[in-house]
Amino acid sequence: MKFSVQENLVPGVNLEEKLKRLENYGYDGIELWGRQELGGALKDVLEALSTTRVKVSTICSGYSGSLLSPRKEDREAALKGIKERLEWANRLGAVGVITVPVFGEATVPDLSPLFKDKFELEWKLAVEEYRILGRHAKDVGSIVIVEPLNRYETHFLKTLSQAASLCEEVGLDEVRIMADYFHMSIEEADIGLSLKKHLDKIVHIHLADSNRLTPGRGHTDFSSLRILREGGYKHYLTLECGIPGEPEEELRRTLSFLKSF
Repeated sequence: MKFSVQENLVPGVNLEEKLKRLENYGYDGIELWGRQELGGALKDVLEALSTTRVKVSTICSGYSGSLLSPRKEDREAALKGIKERLEWANRLGAVGVITVPVFGEATVPDLSPLFKDKFELEWKLAVEEYRILGRHAKDVGSIVIVEPLNRYETHFLKTLSQAASLCEEVGLDEVRIMADYFHMSIEEADIGLSLKKHLDKIVHIHLADSNRLTPGRGHTDFSSLRILREGGYKHYLTLECGIPGEPEEELRRTLSFLKSF
């Protein structure tokens, strides 16, 4: 297993300094935000990466629009933005691009009786869009990563089983899922069993405790990390959380805590 940190959590005035700090702390990777300006800075990012053993784990979102918007232009913007970031991910050596089908409540129209409910319409739309994205990911050598959230942030995909079912219907190896400990602490009955059941489809993991602080600062049981080790999980686990106290000290402590399992 490899451990990573989202770029905004790492102290430093620029990417090169952040990378050197992460290497010094003992981390393996950094997760970059997929803001538009990242695309124009790929050469600089690659140059900074050449000075350290730390790699880019993933690109997190950053695209405009929404895959499940009722507006065609919003859906097209999301597809275009994700495709672009998949190309960036390939150039940077990242696992792939983290995507969320939709935030909040459903906004698509009621098309009954053609569709029984809005969720059925959204599901069919998501399957077709992720097939489009999966084919592009295959062409450019990357992976589309589907992230389920919790019930307070989305109405759509909330569990690993739901995300895995979507990927199975899409039917492409380039469309996989990620697990987020904070969301799982709300939605999964047993985090360990859910991870074990879907381990073959999981290519990324976000780490945060029950209070969305660093692991070990809340009441989530992280002993389930042993299931990942025993199952041969080889991908990244990335901190996506608040950092209480002094960042350098807390990032060192957190890595030691995670490696204790």
